Amino acid sequence: MSDFKNFIGGAWVAPSTGEYFENRNPADQRDLVGRFPASGAADVQRAVESAKRGFEEWKRTPAPARGDVLRRVGDLMASRKEALADLMTREMGKPLAETRGDVQEGIDTAYYAATEGRRLFGHTVPSELRNKWAMSFRRPIGVAGLITPFNFPMAIPTWKMFPALLCGNSVVFKPAEDVPHAGHALVEILLEAGLPPEVIQLVHGMGEVVGKALVDHADVPLISFTGSTETGRLVGETCGRMHKRLSLEMGGKNAQIVLDDADLDLALEGVLWGAFGTTGQRCTATSRLILQDGIHDQFVERLVERARKLKLGDGRVAGTDVGPLVHEASRANVERYVEIGRSEGATLACGGGRPSDASLANGFFFEPTIFTDVRAGSRLEQEEIFGPVLSVIRVRNAEEAFAVNNGVRYGLSSSVYTRDVTVAFRAMQDLDNGITYVNAPTIGAEAHLPFGGVKETGNGHREGGWEVYEFYSETKVGYVDYSGALQRAQIDNY
Repeated sequence: MSDFKNFIGGAWVAPSTGEYFENRNPADQRDLVGRFPASGAADVQRAVESAKRGFEEWKRTPAPARGDVLRRVGDLMASRKEALADLMTREMGKPLAETRGDVQEGIDTAYYAATEGRRLFGHTVPSELRNKWAMSFRRPIGVAGLITPFNFPMAIPTWKMFPALLCGNSVVFKPAEDVPHAGHALVEILLEAGLPPEVIQLVHGMGEVVGKALVDHADVPLISFTGSTETGRLVGETCGRMHKRLSLEMGGKNAQIVLDDADLDLALEGVLWGAFGTTGQRCTATSRLILQDGIHDQFVERLVERARKLKLGDGRVAGTDVGPLVHEASRANVERYVEIGRSEGATLACGGGRPSDASLANGFFFEPTIFTDVRAGSRLEQEEIFGPVLSVIRVRNAEEAFAVNNGVRYGLSSSVYTRDVTVAFRAMQDLDNGITYVNAPTIGAEAHLPFGGVKETGNGHREGGWEVYEFYSETKVGYVDYSGALQRAQIDNY
């Protein structure tokens, strides 16, 4: 058994509390990954003090040189892709094919960030006065507090961390307590790539202790949080009161729409992947399937048949389609929503319970579950479940489908399957989501495009792509007046 440490002040150190928590394989609770620090507010205080020193050094490093460090990070991640994927599957459960993709997203983000080191564009514009020059440019902000979830142990931390570092900020990183080993491995790679030690701090622990201390800290002007809408609301209240810059990426209740003219084979593959990939534990997971009348019955029949054939098991074993939920509380929550669905009169078409296979008894497994006859506006149709539960809603036409899609408090991702180009473009315009896919499932993101949602999914900022670099930097404007005289804008020029 290994006791892991925090990385604070340029060194691997034990928590000030002297306390640790166990990290176990959700596919087999007998498998202990290690013990990790149950840190306290004092550890966060030390981390922030160190990060402030790191910021003073890092902000003076030219952005292209910062990009060179991140390019080396990408190279190291690429060379260790298989080991990192295995580590993550053991820690959070999703199959190796998915964790390999998780690592690749981090690699892509590293290389994209490296190129942005030569592209932190400002603007030069004409001044309205003679013999005067005007420009804007990007400056780093300070210490960035990053709080990340369990479901993408490598991709989401890199989405946040690499742009923050490229822009010249230092980082205090608090990974989810369900995936601390992945966070540890990422910080080791950053240090090996040449990141100055005080630029990155790793503080393990519980969200209500470490995360709260980070959000509350007066010397952390920048917070990026991915997690539940309920927790994000609390984070937002604190950051608003303290005038912090804040990026929130929260819940989703995403729908795949399948219209009568769709390619049903393609739509079937899409919903199986969207609903049951990562065991439904994605903010972009397909939680709702909106089917037009004409294809509803045949599509449901085919979907149920395929869902029943999905193989549950350890994600490191070949042939596994669906891994475990991340912990017992998640499985209990899914079971609660199955009972809610039954109580609301929905029809349980398949799944709905723990698997009977004795070989899975030591993991947090749950059958892929499909409800039909789900009523728009019901709790099953409205509330985020974060598990392998799909609600099927019948509609008459595209207009009704769009209305059902938009009738939830979340607005992250949406999907429409149709051969009608007019309907496809209307969907991209009218579906009230940050992301709309045409003839593809609701899940999936590319590192060079913005990612995020509307309504209670977020607060308007985006991860990924070019927009995130604006979040992690400040705009500064510079004027140079070489006229040799006092020139008063808006007064002397008209």
